[in-house]
Amino acid sequence: MQSVYRLIYGVSPEEKVKNWQRHLRREQRVLDREIKQLDAATYKAHGQLKQLASKGDTKSARILAKEVVRTNKQKNRLHTSKARLGSIDVQLGHQLAMIKVTGALQKSTEIMKLSNSLVKLPQISQTMREMSMEMTKAGIIEEMIDDTIQVDDDEELEEEADAEVEKVLFEVTGGKLGQIGVVGAELPPITNETEEEERKQMEEYREQLNGLLSG
Repeated sequence: MQSVYRLIYGVSPEEKVKNWQRHLRREQRVLDREIKQLDAATYKAHGQLKQLASKGDTKSARILAKEVVRTNKQKNRLHTSKARLGSIDVQLGHQLAMIKVTGALQKSTEIMKLSNSLVKLPQISQTMREMSMEMTKAGIIEEMIDDTIQVDDDEELEEEADAEVEKVLFEVTGGKLGQIGVVGAELPPITNETEEEERKQMEEYREQLNGLLSG
């Protein structure tokens, strides 16, 4: 009977909402995995920061700390986006309740606002663009979503970096670093094989963090 209904009338409003909810929960799991990857990378970087601090290598520590700052900003964005996905899920739950009363989907400015913010996150932008088009056709959203991708503002990051780096260094090194100097762009000179190995390890952490941020 349900297959006959679909053939005549298409997918029911209730099925559409449940399908959107499945997509939202799947994207939440995607963000969860990325957050865990960032957590693992920053944990390793914190260990390296402590080693650099104990040896007084302030310059290298500040370079690595800046990557940690950038990573933390990305984690905050992912946590916020995950919460917004959950909010849309809740709003769609309200739509299911309304369907039982009115038999149709209702317009929602809240869903439109949340979707507009989420479409700018590269990790889920494609899914949110497609979902927004479906919701527009279904009458939940009145206008198309702005698909402009939001990226880091390097100048703004530079302005905030020093203060944030001071905080990171102070926290992860127990106050050994975080009081003097500014963020550098060059690695310290190599004096022996041990320092060469440490430099390679630091570069590995930096590349790992950058890879996760650009992924």
